[in-house]
Amino acid sequence: MTNDKSLSAEMRAFASRLGHDFTRPELLQRALTHASAGSVSRPHNQRLEFLGDRVLGLVMAETLFAADRKATEGQLAPRFNALVRKEACAEIARKIDLGAVLRLGRSEMLSGGRRKEALLGDAMEAVLAAVYLDAGLEAARAVILRHWAEAIETVDDDARDPKTALQEWAQGRGEQPPRYAEITREGPPHAPIFTIEVRLEDGRSAVARAGSKRAAEQDAAKALLAQVKST
Repeated sequence: MTNDKSLSAEMRAFASRLGHDFTRPELLQRALTHASAGSVSRPHNQRLEFLGDRVLGLVMAETLFAADRKATEGQLAPRFNALVRKEACAEIARKIDLGAVLRLGRSEMLSGGRRKEALLGDAMEAVLAAVYLDAGLEAARAVILRHWAEAIETVDDDARDPKTALQEWAQGRGEQPPRYAEITREGPPHAPIFTIEVRLEDGRSAVARAGSKRAAEQDAAKALLAQVKST
């Protein structure tokens, strides 16, 4: 746990969950400040997101390259994409409860920003940049490998996102791309629940519910992909 008294108790607890002792706590504070809460005296995390994305990419590319020396570029690329895409970063952020310490402006807070996948993914990238700037690449690598270890172990050789995989499955059989339709949108404006149906040209379909249209589409595609592959 970081010993710096300038961090709140919540941020010190987050640093402990992250597994890095910050010598420059202002980097963590900036990484956890969304643009909606930024100001001249409180810089936000967008520049750190840019750097963190590249740090994650380098570490993940090196790790995959070393782990399977016989893999072709065509095998490595989808694994890499699965591990560094925004959804993967957001999943790690949820596991370490990053949303609880994310600094948001009032409008983002009221619209459920602490649960938004894009905000969580961006902030996770910014946190990785903060670790890198605080202690260098080896420290960032240690944090990444600690939190991405399970995902690295289980990533498939053909680790495309479900929507892409389903579209390629359909096109490979001469069918039109899958069609997505919003069935319902329920709940308050700040925390909607979307029900999405995906349908293939041959009539097979699947339905999924999630807190964003994108997530519901991905879940529906995943369910339909499992269905068509089992028949």
